[in-house]
Amino acid sequence: MNLTGSEKLRSVSVADYLAGEAVARRKHEYVDGQIYAMVGGRYAHNLIASNVLIELGWQLKGTPCRALNSDSKLRIQTAAGVSFYYPDASVVCGENIRTDDFQDAPGIVVEVLSPSTRRIDEGEKLQAYMKLPSLQVCILLEQDFPTAVVHRRIESGFRQEILQGLDAVIALPTNNVHLPLAAIYAEVKFIAEPEESYGKENG
Repeated sequence: MNLTGSEKLRSVSVADYLAGEAVARRKHEYVDGQIYAMVGGRYAHNLIASNVLIELGWQLKGTPCRALNSDSKLRIQTAAGVSFYYPDASVVCGENIRTDDFQDAPGIVVEVLSPSTRRIDEGEKLQAYMKLPSLQVCILLEQDFPTAVVHRRIESGFRQEILQGLDAVIALPTNNVHLPLAAIYAEVKFIAEPEESYGKENG
């Protein structure tokens, strides 16, 4: 199956999407029968995502959990339909990590925000990730200044935390893992100031 922009005009089955994605040169996300080609990230985006993966990888060594990169897609199943997304990084534990085509039980999901994907990452994708029973933490990372918006599962749903500055550290629930913003943003050249809306933590 050739995955092109015209595929948006008709509903595609999950089986056809997975078969096409296995041979496609570009990655595509799948939302309720529709296929959307993914755009490439700029250098800062890729550097931040790589830093997260490296930091998670060495901290999880020797545990039953593994850090996966942006080539590993997640399946979200709800009463409304099925979606497949490629987060910039994720952490999965247990048997699901042996599934080749996709993961459906991540404990941690990380997305690096960019101008072209911010609206979807902060809206549609975040809401979809929160429907995963396994998800404990979803982290949204800014590219142009050291800021992490952390959505952490609590008994009543999810609580949002905003961490700013290179001295901040994200505490994660998996095997006492921590993500220092200094490590996440190592070698990143900042070109903007933090937005005023990030001035205080939201509870």
